[in-house]
Amino acid sequence: MSYGSQYKEQYQDQELSYAESGAARLSFIRKTYTHLAGAVLAFVGLESVLMQVVPPAEVFNLIGRSPWSGLVLILAFMGASFLANKWAQSDTSSLLQYMGLGLFIAAEAVIFLPILLIASNYFPGQEIIKSAGLMTLFVFGGLTISVFVSGKDYSFLGPILSVGGMIALGLVLCSILFGFSLGLVFSFAMVALMSGYILYETSTIMLHFPTDKHVAASLWLFSSAATLFYYILRILMALNSRE
Repeated sequence: MSYGSQYKEQYQDQELSYAESGAARLSFIRKTYTHLAGAVLAFVGLESVLMQVVPPAEVFNLIGRSPWSGLVLILAFMGASFLANKWAQSDTSSLLQYMGLGLFIAAEAVIFLPILLIASNYFPGQEIIKSAGLMTLFVFGGLTISVFVSGKDYSFLGPILSVGGMIALGLVLCSILFGFSLGLVFSFAMVALMSGYILYETSTIMLHFPTDKHVAASLWLFSSAATLFYYILRILMALNSRE
């Protein structure tokens, strides 16, 4: 065998490997966004049921009865999120991965219930929840398209986002413990932070994320999209309350 033919075979093998890798990545991306859409629909369905069966007065009384109720809710959510992420990244069981995604959707539905009840009861007829949902869709979709069109790697944002996330969590916990309100500026800052997370996560999914972890990747994106929606809703509620 000549050196030329040997190099040709090696090059063809490499091309085949790249093609297989590209096909696996494309399949992974499709599965990720399909699961993300399913997670959003499941969240909307579950939240709709909760808003119909849970009396708003009971939720408002529970929150107002104790200053620690918000802290307990946040800590419970953090614990559920940690467990859900661990399950979703399981290497041994696809069932456990889906259980993790399901647990996270349920936890998000519970944590969102108070603000959605407030929005629907104190801002009737304004369709403020739908407006927040549409704005979230436009922001998330625009950021996603920009990453896939540009092909840019935003992994450099990782450390910055981690620090920003820790600062934000600290402020939320302090606001609960010491009873001060996080205003409109904080909500806008959180929208910016979540936009950064979406850029980072989308580029990671496009370029680096393990191609057998589409459930974990969809949970990742769903978490950021849900948080983005939460703070857009807070902004709209704050602006409408001033009118």
